[in-house]
Amino acid sequence: MAYSNINCWFHACILSFLVLNSLSCAFAYDVSYDGRAIKINGERRILISGSIHYPRSTPSMWPDLINKAKEGGVDAIETYVFWNAHEPLRRQYDFSGNLDLIRFLKTVQDAGLFSILRIGPYVCAEWNFGGYPVWLRNLPGVELRTANDVYMNEMQNFTTLIVDMVKQEKLFASQGGPIILAQIENEYGNVMGPYGAAGKVYIDWCATMAESLDIGVPWIMCQQPDAPQPIINTCNGWYCHDFEPNNANSPKIWTENWTGWFKAWGGGDPYRTAEDVAYAVARFFQTGGSLQNYYMYHGGTNYGREAGGPYISTTYDYNAPLDEYGNLNQPKYGHLKQLHDTLHSLEKILTYGNVTNTDFGNSVKSTVFTLNGTSACFFENSNTTTDATITYQGSQYNVPAWSVSILPDCKKEVYNTAKVNTQTWVKVKRSNEAENEPVSLSWTWRPEAIDDAVVHGKGHVSANRLLDQKVINDASDYLWYMTRVNLEKNDPIWSGNLSLRVNATGHILHAYVNGQYVGSEWAPYGVFNYVFKKDIQLNRGSNQIALLSATVGLTNYGARFDEIPAGISGPVEIVGRNGDETIIKDLSHHKWSYKVGLHGLSKKIFKSSDPSLWQSQDLPVNRRMTWYKTTFKAPLGEDPVAVNLQGLGKGWAWVNGNNLGRYWASLLADDQCSTDPCDYRGPYTNSKCVTGCGEPTQTWYHVPRSFLNDGDNDLVLFEEFGGNPSQVTFQTVTVGTTCGNAYENTVLEISCQGRPISDIKFASFGNPEGTCGSFQKGTCDANNDPLLVVREACVGKESCSFAASETLLGPTNCDASVTKRLVVEAVC
Repeated sequence: MAYSNINCWFHACILSFLVLNSLSCAFAYDVSYDGRAIKINGERRILISGSIHYPRSTPSMWPDLINKAKEGGVDAIETYVFWNAHEPLRRQYDFSGNLDLIRFLKTVQDAGLFSILRIGPYVCAEWNFGGYPVWLRNLPGVELRTANDVYMNEMQNFTTLIVDMVKQEKLFASQGGPIILAQIENEYGNVMGPYGAAGKVYIDWCATMAESLDIGVPWIMCQQPDAPQPIINTCNGWYCHDFEPNNANSPKIWTENWTGWFKAWGGGDPYRTAEDVAYAVARFFQTGGSLQNYYMYHGGTNYGREAGGPYISTTYDYNAPLDEYGNLNQPKYGHLKQLHDTLHSLEKILTYGNVTNTDFGNSVKSTVFTLNGTSACFFENSNTTTDATITYQGSQYNVPAWSVSILPDCKKEVYNTAKVNTQTWVKVKRSNEAENEPVSLSWTWRPEAIDDAVVHGKGHVSANRLLDQKVINDASDYLWYMTRVNLEKNDPIWSGNLSLRVNATGHILHAYVNGQYVGSEWAPYGVFNYVFKKDIQLNRGSNQIALLSATVGLTNYGARFDEIPAGISGPVEIVGRNGDETIIKDLSHHKWSYKVGLHGLSKKIFKSSDPSLWQSQDLPVNRRMTWYKTTFKAPLGEDPVAVNLQGLGKGWAWVNGNNLGRYWASLLADDQCSTDPCDYRGPYTNSKCVTGCGEPTQTWYHVPRSFLNDGDNDLVLFEEFGGNPSQVTFQTVTVGTTCGNAYENTVLEISCQGRPISDIKFASFGNPEGTCGSFQKGTCDANNDPLLVVREACVGKESCSFAASETLLGPTNCDASVTKRLVVEAVC
């Protein structure tokens, strides 16, 4: 469609930064590309995208999350499609609730944003089994992610299903919808080697199959250097400025700019600074980038059994610009928004201008874009410690280490990635202020019924071998392995010194012998093969052995990850010792009975309203295999709600029947935290700036308000290890303190997330020192008392803004070499 024919469309549908509101437009539009950029209706574009995974939030959250992304300068929303969630059983589909992909895409469309649909259907995403349904792995003759007819038929069936659904709703850009790109496969190039020649056959087939679906927009493959044409290969990583597509006509696309990192049970809190993320983005567009996507822009929550890994935590906050609860993560959100505004203002010159690069040495470079007599400059200093001074057209510019300065007119710096001119929000948890809500919750309880397994050995199926836990098609985290051992008087293993030895890949094992608990074992993160060994007592005659294996998310990444065992791989042995003689009885090929899940889970007592199921007397604590239940009032107001599960062991939590995910409050983070102060300078990895060692990996759990009733609400816990529910509380998450930073001659905005600013604790314009919560004046300050000026401008207001300038704050006694800045700490 030519621009000459779409005047009304242009005026009605172009939003800020040329984002198309495709819902209100009946016209299809063309998405194409050349070696310089993605093109929308023939016009080259600079596109900023952000990943939001629809199943990791609720439909009620989607409009707010998407609109906040739009306000942050995002042009497109990227999401994976989760095969195992949508086809949990073969040919049985689920697109309800937070799995309503079409509703999510239409919500993106309603906001006037583009969409990037990563069908995969392998997704990784720290998602259980990488997004594959486990039944797929159990089909006869199947081999995953290779040239295998059984697998490819299933993959094509699901991919076609998704494409047909989207086509039916006219959601591809070629139909007037928001989807401008679609992805087939995902990060296969990283693991392709072990698949050999069949891997290349498979990836070529993927391309041919995708193109045959005729969606009218380009297909992409991330991390696939040999992606067949016309598929566009793209980059994932911390930095992608050096990436070049495998075809000169393909645009430079960054599918995943990792804004943080995921948390693992037993791990600390990863953190990536706003300065480093911005630096990576600026360098990407400085070096010819066309489209950059934040992974994640909102991470969300791994509800239910979605978390993979193994050992991926329930929170998927990812230190993203929008936090797990949907709040702005300041300063990252604001600092990147300013970068997006700057980049969008340069869209034409970045995509059409001539480019001149100059290397000044010592990792200092400039890139100048020129078009129709105008110029825009990027000054880059990749040195990790030393600031640089660049002389350009007779003027000198200071560029801090590990930063990029952007000068839209090559004269005045309007943005530097290391200079954060925005506020930092410090979040706090506030007590539940619902009327008549007691300080502590009142609990009832019931034991998990395990006698059928540990005493009677009753199972669903039996086999004369040990089965991989994935044979149950991921119906539960839990699988009982049960067998009987007969010991006669003359059995050579008989002695008073017996032990049970189990080789497991579990990830957790609980052992019972003759109805008595023997012990438990679990693996540390990253090492999931272990040997359980405990002394036991056996009887003459028949003995019942019951082993409960529990998984904590199935492996989601790696070559042939689907073949990694889970459960009890064996051998399972009785070891007897008589003096220096050891005798081993291998039970691996005994008749084993198997029972899927737990009694309470199968009966769904977390949804039951029958009070007779629960008892209030003699509430036990630190008791294994125990259910707890309480009622509570929803916290007042509209702030996000969180429940603190401090004091518990490991298990599950439900609010009004909605599964909040796994908890493991008793598992403390290891000692792999960063010992050096967090410095944005230098290459980032997920081991840099890690905190929280020695603390529980996670105790706070998001409870979406859509899960809550106006009256009484139920919280049900299943405690696997043993814990004390008395410390459990419901609180709200809000901004307690906001600290603003603005360099001279920039504007500082202070706000409290919709609430009035109650006080200003600190304000200084000069060279203040310290960090938010511990600021102090430096060696120089403004003559007018900045504290009084800011208080007058801000107290009692929901937001305020003012210039960091001597005109407002008065002259300073700072030396000329000082880079002056205004710092404010406000109480919300």
